[in-house]
Amino acid sequence: MLYTELSIKTNAAECMLDITSKIQKIIENAEIINGICLISSLHTTAGITINENADVDVQHDILISLNQIVKNLSNFKHCEGNSTSHVKTILVGNSVQLPITNGCLKLGRWQAIYFCEFDGPKIRNVSISIT
Repeated sequence: MLYTELSIKTNAAECMLDITSKIQKIIENAEIINGICLISSLHTTAGITINENADVDVQHDILISLNQIVKNLSNFKHCEGNSTSHVKTILVGNSVQLPITNGCLKLGRWQAIYFCEFDGPKIRNVSISIT
């Protein structure tokens, strides 16, 4: 088993960052051939998802869709003022699990792993567990 953490610096209030190559590099450096990789956000206002990496407009469209779905309501009580970030994280999820086959993450042709920032910019941490 391998456990490590990846530090990510986000540069916007909301963004989706492709972290696939960083995860793949961890797998290669650890010389993992086959296994399962669990990637988790260690934050309640940032998620992890898998989606298309061929067209950057998809990330834009996902973010504007989430903003249409999750509105900032005047009767939110959370004192930090970031309740929408918490709700978006619940919708996106905070982790993904992927097989590793022949030393590579098993992703579809157009898929990538995205760190989804909903309350930035901040320095964030992602946990990577490989079994």
